[in-house]
Formats: sequence, structure tokens, C-alpha cells
Amino acid sequence: MQTRLILLGLLAALNLHADSYQREDNLSYRSEAETAADAYVAERCVLDLSYPKNKDGFATIVWFHGGGLTEGNKYIPGEIASAGYAVVAPNYRFSPRVSGQTCVEDAAAAIAWVFENIAEYGGDPDKIFLSGHSAGGYLASMVGMDKSYLQAYDIDANQIAGLIPFSGHTITHFTIRKEIGGFPPHQALVDQMAPLYHVRADAPPLLLITGDRELELWGRYEENAYMMRMMRVAGHKDTRIMELDGYGHGMERPAFPLLLKEVKRVLGEE
Repeated sequence: MQTRLILLGLLAALNLHADSYQREDNLSYRSEAETAADAYVAERCVLDLSYPKNKDGFATIVWFHGGGLTEGNKYIPGEIASAGYAVVAPNYRFSPRVSGQTCVEDAAAAIAWVFENIAEYGGDPDKIFLSGHSAGGYLASMVGMDKSYLQAYDIDANQIAGLIPFSGHTITHFTIRKEIGGFPPHQALVDQMAPLYHVRADAPPLLLITGDRELELWGRYEENAYMMRMMRVAGHKDTRIMELDGYGHGMERPAFPLLLKEVKRVLGEE
């Protein structure tokens, strides 16, 4: 009898915890005119939102899925879905149907939607963090580092509370290199489509997280390490890198606690 009561109590606590979050799926982040004019925009330019109920002033983590800018689908990671923050998971269009730059523009449009709408759900637009894995980390970094993408929406990228990419390219993404000249994956390029091109002292706090340098893709650790070094050379005071020994490119799960710890650090909640 006592064991049964304990189990019922645990189930009630879990249900209460689940009920403390509200979820809305497939919210369009492009304009009605854009979605009406293009079925692919209507299909892909949507996002899912999970947020705490009966709470105000919470932070938001925007999480971009990976897939090489050519595949994948939005998801809200369970590891960060119930940490007291909102989580936004956008989809975006894919190369080769659109250019890699359009993928970045979609990411910026989704982030702009968060800035413009999160207060309606109780969130604080001054507490928006960008993250994502692989191609998703690249998108987060590009929008955070190249201020022109959010300037199109009259938003200063310096309003972003923090950038926390997982195993993202800091050089030009390999899919974009393929688009513009057939570069092989191991041949580096740093142009305006590289976060590394946009190093600056006034960027938001930047935590770069990668897998083990011996297990990662194509020098992914080393390009992130170079980004860290050049940000510091440029005068940025809050760039760090973390390497997850023993984990390869699929290093999301062990990195989620680091993401949450960084959010708390920036917010002064530690």
C-alpha cells in the first residue's frame, strides 16, 4: 500500500510538472503574404514553442536542428524543455531548393519572430539565447555574428543574450562551399557566409561546444578554437570553448547541461 501511494505521488508530481508548460506547434514566422505566395515557405517556415505557464520574465532558448542545411526537422530537446525557460524550435528551408544564405535568412526571420512575440507568452525579449547542433549551430552563429540579418527586422543582434552553438561551422558551411564552387569538405573557406568573418568585440557572450577533436568532423574543433582565439584578439571579453572528450559529432546529449549552465551563468542565476 505504501509503495502504491509513493508511486501515485510521483506520477502526480510528474503530471503537475508537465502541466506547468504550454506548447504550440507549427506557428508561422513568415508573413501571411509570403506563406500565401509560396507553398514551400508555408510548409517549412514554422516553429514549435514550449513555454512555462503562469510565469513571467522567463528566458528563451532558440534551438535549430542540424542536417547539413539539406535535411532534418524541428524538435524540442527533452533535456531543456522543462528547465524553466521557453524553447523555440524552428524549421527552415533546405539547399539545393534554396540557397544556403536563404537558410540563414529563414533562421533570422524565426529569431525576429521570437523577439517580436515572446513577451505575449510571458517571456523577456532581453533574455533570448541562440543554440543548435551542427548546421543549427552554424545558423545560430551566423545570425548572431553578422548583424545584417536581424537589422532587416530593425533588431540589433547585440540584444541576443548569448550564443551557444554545438559543433557548428565557424568557417563557411560545407553545403554553401559546394553551392558556390564545389569545394571539398576538407577545403576551408572564410567569406561573408562564415561566422569567423564577422568576429567583433561587441558580440553577445559566445560559448562554443564541440566533440572530441579526434572524433569530430573535418577539423570542427580546430575551426571553433580559431574562432575563440580571433574573438579574443578582436577584444571580445566573453568567448569560451568546451571540448567533450570521448564524444564525436553527435554530442548533443552531454552538451545540454552545459547549455543550461551557460544560460544560468549569463542570467546570473548560478
